[in-house]
Amino acid sequence: MSRTLPALPSHPALACALTVALATQACAQDFNEAPPNAPDQQPAFPEQTRAPVIDDPVALSRETVAEGLSHPWGMDQLPDGRWLVTERPGRLRIVSADGTLSDPIAGLPDVDSRRQGGLLDVTIREDFDETRRVWWSFAEPRDGGKTGTAVATGVLSPDDTQLEDVEVIFHQEPAWDSTAHYGSRLVFSPDGALFVTTGERFGPRDLAQDVTTHLGKVLRLSPEGGPAEGNPDIDGGRPEIWSYGHRNLQSAAIGPDGALWTVEHGPQGGDELNRPEPGRNYGWPVISYGETYSGAPVGEGLTAKDGMEQPVYYWDPVIAPSGMALYEGDVFPEWQGSFLIGGLASKALVRLTLEDGRVTGEARHLQDEARIRDVDVANDGSVMVLTDADNGALWRLTPSD
Repeated sequence: MSRTLPALPSHPALACALTVALATQACAQDFNEAPPNAPDQQPAFPEQTRAPVIDDPVALSRETVAEGLSHPWGMDQLPDGRWLVTERPGRLRIVSADGTLSDPIAGLPDVDSRRQGGLLDVTIREDFDETRRVWWSFAEPRDGGKTGTAVATGVLSPDDTQLEDVEVIFHQEPAWDSTAHYGSRLVFSPDGALFVTTGERFGPRDLAQDVTTHLGKVLRLSPEGGPAEGNPDIDGGRPEIWSYGHRNLQSAAIGPDGALWTVEHGPQGGDELNRPEPGRNYGWPVISYGETYSGAPVGEGLTAKDGMEQPVYYWDPVIAPSGMALYEGDVFPEWQGSFLIGGLASKALVRLTLEDGRVTGEARHLQDEARIRDVDVANDGSVMVLTDADNGALWRLTPSD
């Protein structure tokens, strides 16, 4: 079982010398024993929720690569092994192997960092060494105090100090007087298109069903801006839309089948793992597992309806999902082909195994250690974790000897 550790001592150079061994065997933990928020709801098929707990004996060694990050949100590894890391107040930094934090990189557009906004995800492509091009998402300030999810791209200068030729390639429409539910994960598909996830901005949740808006959608863009070729033709819909009827998508990764997989925040219960198909409707807020924060049903309390897709898997109680990665490294052979998902409310690294497109097991590591905001797999096969806090950290996970 996971055990609670004492607070990590700070280091003035933010160096990565501190390593802590965690006994994180995911045995018969109590996460499948917690009462659901909506006990009268039933899954549509076996193991759509509360899959068997994986007998996972792996113990983890946790190395603190960097600390002192202000609410870090997204990361991606550069070819030389360093990490691009975003901080929600609007700073993009480079973290070196020795834990050194760069000064904030100049040239980014202004962000609105109220509540759930700020500088969010960041990603590069495999051709970074040739192009030095970076993509990032952020909460964009608009007229009248409104905001919208936006995506920009720019070229990192040779000295790593600024982004040049910056262009905002996507502006969520409509803007909204809300500081919540931006979604905002960025994932390149194998065919080179850029998937962008958005939230429904919380208040106008019904617009997740309105295909004339970008709210509560998976979007598929050209990396230069505009819709990617091959998007579905949705009657009356915006050409960038891949799928719709989502609540707040904050987890996304390409799965072992080469397709996009996502996890979205539910209300009080009802976090969903989906494999979004082109043109499909994923139901929010018409169908949902879980209930509203007041304890009332979501809409009519439906969990299924013709023309709306069922989630591959759901959680009630929620894990409050964030970053997500497919494990394909050699460091954790037992984890090969598993999804690793950051949990905010659950304060856990959630591992899912899959077979034939269904979840077959779930394990949780780092239980109660920290709110996990992002997860990635390093080039060497170790697992990287960002913690969500005013004094956030970048951790490297490897098996304990």
